[in-house]
Amino acid sequence: MTYIIHPIVMGTKVFDKGMMTYQHDYGTPYTIPIYCWYLEGGDKKILVDTGEMRPVVSEEREKAIGGKIYSFEEGLAKYGLAPEDIDIILHTHLHNDHCENDAKCVNAKIYAHEKELSRIHDPHPLDFRYLEDYIEEVEENGQVVALTGDTEIAPGITMIHTPAHTEGGMSVRVETDKGSVLICGFCTILENLYPPKAVTAMEMEVIPPGTHVNAYEAYETLVRAKTLADHILPLHEPKWAGMESVPE
Repeated sequence: MTYIIHPIVMGTKVFDKGMMTYQHDYGTPYTIPIYCWYLEGGDKKILVDTGEMRPVVSEEREKAIGGKIYSFEEGLAKYGLAPEDIDIILHTHLHNDHCENDAKCVNAKIYAHEKELSRIHDPHPLDFRYLEDYIEEVEENGQVVALTGDTEIAPGITMIHTPAHTEGGMSVRVETDKGSVLICGFCTILENLYPPKAVTAMEMEVIPPGTHVNAYEAYETLVRAKTLADHILPLHEPKWAGMESVPE
């Protein structure tokens, strides 16, 4: 079974680039897209993450990422879908910008690692990105499925535990007609996985995410992630924003 992966921009963040690239490029203004990914194929309507509920839409931000910013409903409508049509949501992690629209998907089964479900209700003071308001309703409705490790969700779709950004980060490996594709379970751009020569010259194979729990573990997880599929899709790479489907 193969799928087509559609990246849909459902938000952005404007901040210091060092928030993405640990120990590198601090002081550089940077705009990242926040994606919801529609996996087209099979008999289920499947999303990876659900983006922001009220994304800031501006010409400046769209120019910075090279693509259009959609609301959740607008983004799904591009593919003839409404929130209630979604059967499955796969969560890379549960930081707020990845799950704000979950409650709109009243018919969806929602998969997330048990450590994310635990952490969203008891976040460390350093990690203000967990907001349990966005998960409580779907938990009460019995929609959430807690995962303990690598799990095949459907033929051609497997979630893989990759704790580089958060303890319960899950990457999603998807089979496509262009080979296997890994939607990263950690907040990165292409530069994290494929650093410039100035970084590789320091004998670094990857750059850990700017936000992580353990820098050494994050580094090793990124190195391993590059071996897990034919193509790697960092979660916040601006390049995807102007593309109808990925990989190229």
